[in-house]
Amino acid sequence: MSAAYAETISSAQPPFSRARAHGAEVEGVLSNVEMMHASHAEVETFAEKSGREWARLMLEEHFALRAALEQRISVVGADGVERDSVRDSQRHLETVVGTVTVPRKAYQATGREDLHPMDAALNLPPELFSHGVQRMVSKEIARASFDEVVALVSDYSGAQIAKRQVAELIVRGALDFDAFYELRKSELVAIGDLLVISTDGKGIVVRHEDLREATRRAAEQSTHKIETRLTPGEKHNRKRMAQVATVYTVAPWVRTVADVLHTLRDATTEAKRPAPRNKRVWASVEKHARKIIREAFEDALRRDPACLRLWVVLVDGEPKQLRAVKAEARRLGVKVTILVDIVHVLEYIWKAARALFGESCPEAEEWVGARLHALLTGSSGGDLARTIRWWANSRADSLDDAARKAIAKACAYLTDRTRTRLMRYEAALRDGLPISTGVIEGACRYLVKDRMDRTGARWSLVGADAVLRLRALRASGDFDDYWSFHLAREKERSHASRYAGGAIPVPITVGKRHLRLVK
Repeated sequence: MSAAYAETISSAQPPFSRARAHGAEVEGVLSNVEMMHASHAEVETFAEKSGREWARLMLEEHFALRAALEQRISVVGADGVERDSVRDSQRHLETVVGTVTVPRKAYQATGREDLHPMDAALNLPPELFSHGVQRMVSKEIARASFDEVVALVSDYSGAQIAKRQVAELIVRGALDFDAFYELRKSELVAIGDLLVISTDGKGIVVRHEDLREATRRAAEQSTHKIETRLTPGEKHNRKRMAQVATVYTVAPWVRTVADVLHTLRDATTEAKRPAPRNKRVWASVEKHARKIIREAFEDALRRDPACLRLWVVLVDGEPKQLRAVKAEARRLGVKVTILVDIVHVLEYIWKAARALFGESCPEAEEWVGARLHALLTGSSGGDLARTIRWWANSRADSLDDAARKAIAKACAYLTDRTRTRLMRYEAALRDGLPISTGVIEGACRYLVKDRMDRTGARWSLVGADAVLRLRALRASGDFDDYWSFHLAREKERSHASRYAGGAIPVPITVGKRHLRLVK
């Protein structure tokens, strides 16, 4: 019998009789002569399919047993109206072991929605798909495409689901993300540890209607070199920035310049690096960047409510981002140490080096190493800019307009008053503070680029945010705890809110005597 056409279970049948009969039939097949000559793969496939059907029958007959024990009770809806008419009813549920029938009583009143206390007791979802299927979809969409998830659900559960239904389920599955972290008790930061916040942006190609207004206008005015796809550079006006954030705890690590410079550090240096702990990463393309930065500070405050630890904020130096960070620090009244990521600074130094010496030149590498050494030993961004300008003047005859432009851009970055005060790397190394944004760069790559930047992908804001949230839960190691929280909230939304006083009536009272009567 196909699971899709499951029979209604008669209450006259002994509980689990069909499952036992199926088990006996499977035992007979596994014991026959033909199966004794089968390969292990054939036996394994048969056992897997038969086992799934046995599990489906057990689940279905459990629901039938509960229906047989269901008693008529007084049911009053949230509207204050009693449902005094009762009839037998049933619904179907697509589960991880196939489609099952769930018999239950329907309580009715004229002009009012039906109520099913057994649905509430079981916390059945309003959709066709069980919470087990929803969990599988929500967990796998974080790493696989929609088509891959559809195939995976079919292969491993037998449930049939369409891409549109996957899109709906992941939005519902990610619904309680913000509430979970707002209400979750965070582990407090230990004495002596650093509390680190870092944030950055990463572009996602979104549907035209979901672009920000200025980007949408630019996209409408742009022209395409070819018709069938976007060429390099043309995606610029097709993206919307996702703001990525991370908060974590790490022990201070006092270092020297030799510990940082690649050419000077020994093989044991990296082994000494303390690993981040209690790391949380997340991202949103729908929320404003300022909102994500605020969430990062609020997460940090939950970890250090008295603001007794040293808070370190690592940024790339983008002005709007810096203003948002400083505004949040003022709002919470917490003192923070802000540092510009050394890797971003180094990239500008490299741009100047390529302009001065050309691409892939050993002399340029040596020159960059000397500038980095100076930066790590107390030189300011202004000092570096003056050095770069001196080299540019000494090579003025060999520089073209592109090289001069690159040098000017590097010097402007290094001399920005807001930014250059945040390049105190000598003191940071001495105090054991992190100076690079490796954690947030990794988060941008894993959370956003690896999953969202697939060829041909065009995201809606709602769909993109749902995937980012579910991927963040997996990356932070919080998915299982979140799902338990989510199911509790689902019961409140889908069931408790429909009854008077939010109290779900109990449809059965079970004791050993009741079970003996049913048997």
